[in-house]
Amino acid sequence: MSQPSTRERGVSDTVGAQPDLAREFLARRTPLSAVRSTLHRYPAISPGVVLLLAVVVFGLINGRFWAPANLSLITQQVAVIGTLGVAQTLVILTAGIDLSVGAIMVFSSIVMSQAAIARGVPPWLGLVGGLVVGLLAGALNGVLVTRLKLPPFIVTLGTLSVFTALTLLVSNGATIQGSQLPNLLTWTGDTFRVGGVDFSYGVVLMILLYIVVAFILGRTAWGRHVYAVGDDKEAARLTGIRVNSLLISVYIAAGGILALGAWVQIGRSFAASPNAAADVNLDSITAVVIGGTSLFGGRGTIWGTLLGALIVGVFRNGLALAGLDVLYQTLAVGVLVIVAVAIDQWIRKARK
Repeated sequence: MSQPSTRERGVSDTVGAQPDLAREFLARRTPLSAVRSTLHRYPAISPGVVLLLAVVVFGLINGRFWAPANLSLITQQVAVIGTLGVAQTLVILTAGIDLSVGAIMVFSSIVMSQAAIARGVPPWLGLVGGLVVGLLAGALNGVLVTRLKLPPFIVTLGTLSVFTALTLLVSNGATIQGSQLPNLLTWTGDTFRVGGVDFSYGVVLMILLYIVVAFILGRTAWGRHVYAVGDDKEAARLTGIRVNSLLISVYIAAGGILALGAWVQIGRSFAASPNAAADVNLDSITAVVIGGTSLFGGRGTIWGTLLGALIVGVFRNGLALAGLDVLYQTLAVGVLVIVAVAIDQWIRKARK
């Protein structure tokens, strides 16, 4: 057999070298692209940096920010937003969104309180009744999204109005004060002191909720399926995941978490009011997005949401101590949402 000529060997060597050159070119990364790739792999880094900077800056603006009494206030305020953020995270991880979180929470709190006061049922049974209401509300959202194939934005925008109206009908627009409620329903507002800072049992309940959900998302098949469906529903379906059943279960779980948020809210405000938590929808979405969870689904961590909730609480508190009107606090939260989504879009372009 004749040996290949020198020219043929040269062409062959050149062709064989081309993939190596292309690989070398693709491997070149600028410092900016390296940062983007790192943030893509570890989405909790950016909210952690933002939180640290916010704490330092607001502390320098007003020394009272670091006072134990003020830190106690921030942690107790974050308890409600953080709890709702858990529910919102589960939905957003599936590439959905829930605009009804605040309405479901308030409706559940009114059911709990009315059952204990107007109906005279045992407090624990009223608590269970509120939990059932939250689960059913979540199931309704899930069924509308999966069976009627409606966009989650439209479904939850509609149920936001539905549950707001039901809340007013059940409560007659009246607030039930904490002094009228049994101790079990206001227990989440009781506090204990650690290092000079007062923590409520609602904060403890929130932290336990994060631990449980973090374990479920990271260590169970259900959690992996949540990420898979959020990343690509059709691909998840082809791998054997029952997408509709999973989505319904996600909304039901979110509803149950919102009922726990209702319990935390009663303790936090020491009342059950149909007008409570006016800004929690925006704040819960802000906490999730700032925490590094992508609005397009499939990427994010539950601990990032906790950082995001702390950022929202720190910003609102710090701006109030700086003497700014509450309108500017809401403006700041809105700007945070826009910036967080813009950063998310930029990070999504990173090569995996």
